[in-house]
Amino acid sequence: MSSIHFDISERKVLLRLFDIASVLALLYLVGLVFNFDYFKINADHWVWSIVLGLYLTIFATIFELYNLHKASKFEIVVQNIILTSSVTVLFYLLTPFFTPELPENRLQIIYFYISVNLALFIWRYAYIVLISAPRFFKKVLLVGNARDIDNIIESLQKSDPNYRVIGFINTDSIAYTSLQYEELKEFGLQNVSETVREHSISEIVVATPDSSGMTISLYNQLIVLLENGIVIREYRQVYEEITRRVPVQHVDKDFYRYFPFSRSNQNKLYLFFHRILDLLFSLLGLLFGLIIFPAILIGNLFANRGPLFYTQVRVGRNGKHFRIYKLRSMVTDAEKYGAQFADKKDMRVTRFGRFLRRSRFDEIPQFINVIKGEMSVIGPRPERPVFVKELSEKIPFYEVRHLIKPGVTGWAQVNAKYGSTQEDALEKLQYDLYYIKRRSLFLDISIVIKTLSTIIFFRGQ
Repeated sequence: MSSIHFDISERKVLLRLFDIASVLALLYLVGLVFNFDYFKINADHWVWSIVLGLYLTIFATIFELYNLHKASKFEIVVQNIILTSSVTVLFYLLTPFFTPELPENRLQIIYFYISVNLALFIWRYAYIVLISAPRFFKKVLLVGNARDIDNIIESLQKSDPNYRVIGFINTDSIAYTSLQYEELKEFGLQNVSETVREHSISEIVVATPDSSGMTISLYNQLIVLLENGIVIREYRQVYEEITRRVPVQHVDKDFYRYFPFSRSNQNKLYLFFHRILDLLFSLLGLLFGLIIFPAILIGNLFANRGPLFYTQVRVGRNGKHFRIYKLRSMVTDAEKYGAQFADKKDMRVTRFGRFLRRSRFDEIPQFINVIKGEMSVIGPRPERPVFVKELSEKIPFYEVRHLIKPGVTGWAQVNAKYGSTQEDALEKLQYDLYYIKRRSLFLDISIVIKTLSTIIFFRGQ
């Protein structure tokens, strides 16, 4: 009998629903016990609850309350709850057309704010103690080659803290040796059903090619388990679902059988509204740039001492080259020794330039490229031709990212870590291909919200 567990999507839905439910429940209780009439839950004012729930969900997403790694750490959750509740209450108070009018007794606003915080604190503490506890981990049995075991486990457990590979069946002729996962159990090819039953396995992940170790005996045992209700999935499917990246390094040359492109790439209605939003966001971005331009000009004058803008050739859709516009963040002779990737602690970046990068203000001029149609607000990051040529020779399917317009922000920019190695480029490509494969309005909205989180928490690259 497999143990109870929650998948990533189930936990995120659970967090959203109980965030709203706990806040509304406590506000209702406060209304019953105390003389609290600012916020009422009844048939006459149902819109108030919907608007509060909507604000709460949006700002909790921006302030990363639904990041599962951070949702299991109480000290981080406390900080994010305070940020979320503060901005939620502020917006709620500033939209009286859809929300209650400000009360004459301003003390009620304090009650309202404390109630929202307290409800989230109580529920999130319960989540950490109960749902994030080991008893709800998904116990997984891995079937794969010994040489791949560590990399597979690391990629899956890094993305989902509740995903636990407790053991494996080695289909390789090479013995498994590792100091990284000493607690990992190795099971034999015989009697897999008994292994699943004794260790309460929830899922079996198969990460071995048919021609490499998948014997007829093992295959038949897996079929029997599948018929008995055990979930058995292929590794690439699990990897994409959990990490939200495409595992190109594990995909054969027959790539297009595995990688059906999103219909949104050819959907004229989606592309039309996508272009409208590109223009709208670009105009808003340039307007914001004009507002902060005096401060940037002064900062550049005293800290950068040189040209404010610079242009650079990048590779766009279908491999076409274009000139990208940016605010200069490096010293004027940054590439006197030739083109090179920027490091996280690149000494060529000025102090003011580091601020521009971390706030992502240096990318504001790129909205001009968006208006010109060379870029989109959302898409893969445009790279320089010399780096594209180099990476295309080393990383499979790298050119696929040029099927759509490059973007000011994107799925890779808001998820991948900063880096300049080939491994970092591979990780970013995995995110880019996931976006091309799953491109949709919902994913675009998710990227916009994550970008706001990046700016707010000063994580720009």
